[in-house]
Amino acid sequence: MPAKLELQKRLAADLMKCGETRVRFDPERIDEIAEAITREDVKRLIEDGAIYKVHAKGVSRVRAREREEKKRSRGHGSRKGKKHSVVSRKERWILKVRTQRKKLKELREKKLIEPSTYRRVYRMVKAGAFKSVADMLAYLEANKLIRRPLL
Repeated sequence: MPAKLELQKRLAADLMKCGETRVRFDPERIDEIAEAITREDVKRLIEDGAIYKVHAKGVSRVRAREREEKKRSRGHGSRKGKKHSVVSRKERWILKVRTQRKKLKELREKKLIEPSTYRRVYRMVKAGAFKSVADMLAYLEANKLIRRPLL
């Protein structure tokens, strides 16, 4: 771009409220644009269409949509890995043990089980004695280790 059009480009960017990189000139009307030295002249050329601004490039949502799509299509028919490739054995174990320990802690804080019972059942949880929280509660009730029946 010739140096003589720097002023016009700066004024146009200011008037169109955009950056100088987005300002474009009509190649056939370059001489007319070069003569414009006041803001009024540049404003008139913008209205005539000799000076215009290109659309700002946005960030494409395509990759984001693909990620969202992957979350949606997780049914049995679209699974390709083995049984434990969706949630690994270890992750499943962690989830199970954490929920059981959380429930045990809750029972101890509400004084529904004694600290000695808590310790013994905690070790049983670690050993993998219970399939679920319900299984653990059934064990506690069957062995009368819980103070009052659960609601």
